[in-house]
Amino acid sequence: MEYLDEAARANEALWEREVAAGCGYTIPWLDLDPTEVRAYAYGAIATTPRHLGDITPRHLLADVSGRNVLCLATGGGQQSAVFGLLGARVTVVDLARGQLEGDYRAAAHYGYPVTTIHADMRNLSALAPNAFDLVYGTAVCYVPSVADVYREVGRVLAPGGFYRCDWGQPAVDMLVWDGAGYRIAAPYRQRVHRRGDGGIEYRHYMDDILSGLIEVGLSIREVLDLSRNVALASNAEPGSWEHESAYVGGRFVVVAQKER
Repeated sequence: MEYLDEAARANEALWEREVAAGCGYTIPWLDLDPTEVRAYAYGAIATTPRHLGDITPRHLLADVSGRNVLCLATGGGQQSAVFGLLGARVTVVDLARGQLEGDYRAAAHYGYPVTTIHADMRNLSALAPNAFDLVYGTAVCYVPSVADVYREVGRVLAPGGFYRCDWGQPAVDMLVWDGAGYRIAAPYRQRVHRRGDGGIEYRHYMDDILSGLIEVGLSIREVLDLSRNVALASNAEPGSWEHESAYVGGRFVVVAQKER
């Protein structure tokens, strides 16, 4: 893999450590019920099966059978397992080889094929232009430039295809728990957050997130607020991701479509 910068090296190492530690985002979903997944995708059941609440919006699942789906920076055998069970031709690109091993495990467990590529989401040169009907992405907080990701997504997405990605609202990035509440810990214009665990994250501003899609020929179709329905877990520790998400919010999804 070509390392584009310090962020790529640092964040690859971070996620390899997370795999070794058994972080929840690195554990393949091997307990999915294929029948239940299909029923949920096609709207036959109203209740959301375990795990699938994070696969938003649901309607993107309904028409993936036989289509080419790219899981971008979503290695670990989770999202790819859902799309594989729905009959999609799945490719996974991830910065960490350990994450891609999770996608192999899930594919072997359920019996569908998967293609995995160890690469930076900013360099999809291994993929053909106009190849994918859906790009399901995340983790853009780990790269300095939104535009670099959008350029590559716009190239590999087929005309009429959709790109889905989740984000954090930039105004609530870089908060710290001070024992009484969440405090803004850095000026808004500060973009780089060097985490204590070695990871490097970046604040991306709303104009880059939204207008950047238009600049590469994508049209915004949906913006979904993920945080409005987050409930506070009784065992959430102050300062933890679960606690902060319930109080601060700010997570949202954007779905965009490439012009035909």
